[in-house]
Amino acid sequence: MRMILVGPPGAGKGTQAARLVERLHITHISSGDMLRAAVKEGTAMGQAADGYMKAGQLVPDDVVIGMILERIAKPDCANGFMLDGFPRTIPQAEALDAALAKAGVTLDRVLMIEVPDALLVERGVGRRNDPETGKIYHLKFDPPPAEVVPRLVHRKDDTEEAITKRLTYYHEWTAPILPLYQAKGILRTVDGVGTPDEVTARVTAALAQ
Repeated sequence: MRMILVGPPGAGKGTQAARLVERLHITHISSGDMLRAAVKEGTAMGQAADGYMKAGQLVPDDVVIGMILERIAKPDCANGFMLDGFPRTIPQAEALDAALAKAGVTLDRVLMIEVPDALLVERGVGRRNDPETGKIYHLKFDPPPAEVVPRLVHRKDDTEEAITKRLTYYHEWTAPILPLYQAKGILRTVDGVGTPDEVTARVTAALAQ
């Protein structure tokens, strides 16, 4: 299975990605992790990316796509991969499609996890981090024990303003890539509201279609 995972911030992509990777025996490729690994390994594309980052510039799309091609050519991707965090815009999606086609790689599915904005804001605003254990709680959905409450941290990017800003970016720039994959017949949209197990059941059914 060669696939792309898409969805708004806070939709539960991380949870579902971990389950899918284990069930399908494919490699999870997070664009951020991939970038850091390529730089550390000193690959050709990693060196190019490092130059841009040291200059305080964004890594160009063609370099990121070059790193993706390097990454999916590794043995652990022979059984498939899940690309997460890229593409984020229509130009990136079009450029990635062209590069994959040139490399002879065909995408099987694009999975989109859909959650209403109001619930995404509620999920984010109520989130709290335990700096000692690393565990993440939610004041409503996964309340912390009373004894750890005093040390919990509310991250700056979990404020309503920050979450709304990320959602605006997603709707303006990332959501428009979905019709491209819909036209190819590989887009599957899943309702991300419910327990992780309920969402996983929907994901499994959607990917089997």
